[in-house]
Amino acid sequence: MDNEISVPSYAKYVIHAKMDVEGIVEKHDIIGAIFGQLDGLLPSSMDLQEMQRIGKIDRINVRVFHKEGKTHAQIMIPCNMTKLEVAVLAAALETIDRVGPSKAETSIVKIEDTRKLKRDAIIKRAAEILKVWDDLVSPENVDLLRRIEEEAKKHKLIHIGPEKLPAGPAVKTSDEIIIVEGRADVLNLLKHGFDNAVAVEGTKIPKTIIDLSKNKITTAFVDGDRGGMLILKELLQVADIDYIARAPKGKEVQDLSLKEIRRALSKRIPVGNLKISLDMAIEDLEKMLEKREEEKS
Repeated sequence: MDNEISVPSYAKYVIHAKMDVEGIVEKHDIIGAIFGQLDGLLPSSMDLQEMQRIGKIDRINVRVFHKEGKTHAQIMIPCNMTKLEVAVLAAALETIDRVGPSKAETSIVKIEDTRKLKRDAIIKRAAEILKVWDDLVSPENVDLLRRIEEEAKKHKLIHIGPEKLPAGPAVKTSDEIIIVEGRADVLNLLKHGFDNAVAVEGTKIPKTIIDLSKNKITTAFVDGDRGGMLILKELLQVADIDYIARAPKGKEVQDLSLKEIRRALSKRIPVGNLKISLDMAIEDLEKMLEKREEEKS
């Protein structure tokens, strides 16, 4: 039997066929039968000699071995054709029923997509590269990649509790949390390096927020409008809030710059210093906070 046959790198498909011949024949006899019996059978655009000339078909490879007066052959045809052309050629090969004077039977074993093999090889090699990544990447690049990875983790939004509340990744582990109104607020805080925020997502305070507030130091950070005051009042009634921070009047937390966020949080007011009643009007609560903020400025 011949040595292993290599497949040209440009070939997209490889037709594998087998042929059983009632007699002793050689490789050149089988190749001659393929060209001879398919001549005039295939469309003129699929003339075998012409397709070989222009590179649509590579050299037809045949392996033969003889046993008990019969010939058994393995045929391999690398192709760079469309699927339709490959299917037509494969079907035509199965019509070959003679090699010289001897009867023959030809059948397709498989049609191989070499691009899949290349993709598999790429996946395998990529996995090997990852295993020795630190040996291949220079130290300064490793440090850069690690910093990028850490930065990406900071900005990764998570969801907590049965209500699937948007939150920063540090909410579960940090001793302090910042309660904000919505998802956009959490994302803006994440962008500026605050990864311990969680969103209420509505005026009804979720149980997850209530439970978190009992075990962590909690800052309610609300928008500087009436909507923010409504949520704050609801939070003060049902949750254990330690501090209150507000965006500048008329602004929302989701639109604040880093400087504005830091300023608002630095001016946060301890709830214990306020005399808040459950029936206090929104306007009265707002005035109280404005006065306290002025005192801290």
